[in-house]
Amino acid sequence: MAATNRRPVHGTYVSGNTVRIAEPGYEQVPQRDVRRQMAKTRAVRRNQEKALYMDLPYVIMLTLAAICALSICVSYLHVQSSIASRIHNIELLEQQLEQLKSENDALQTRINTDIDLDHVYQVATEELGMVYANRNQVLLYDKTESEYVRQYEDIPKH
Repeated sequence: MAATNRRPVHGTYVSGNTVRIAEPGYEQVPQRDVRRQMAKTRAVRRNQEKALYMDLPYVIMLTLAAICALSICVSYLHVQSSIASRIHNIELLEQQLEQLKSENDALQTRINTDIDLDHVYQVATEELGMVYANRNQVLLYDKTESEYVRQYEDIPKH
């Protein structure tokens, strides 16, 4: 049977005689891992440098994209202001229409109140010799061919 040696290593016990005692804070990393890590950092650094480097075609494309975006924004603002001005113009025209309708209604009312129907009847019967039509003088007929009556069209016989 092998004897076990117990030695304290930074507050812990390790048994066995082949155990190496590592220095505090030092971790042994294989050489291969160190090379891979350095290659990765070089690749990352190269990619960062490429990302920061702007060549002429990139600058031209970036400028064209910015100009396109700016022109689209300006045209959008132009269309928006055009729509706003047309809406304002429509509102003004609607106000004018309402005003003209109210004036027209007022004039119609004034005309209707200014006409004296008794005076019209008196002038028609006394001065012009007009009389009301008799029942046998009034002819009624249905016209189904069209919606309106032509003035000089023949009147159908009964």
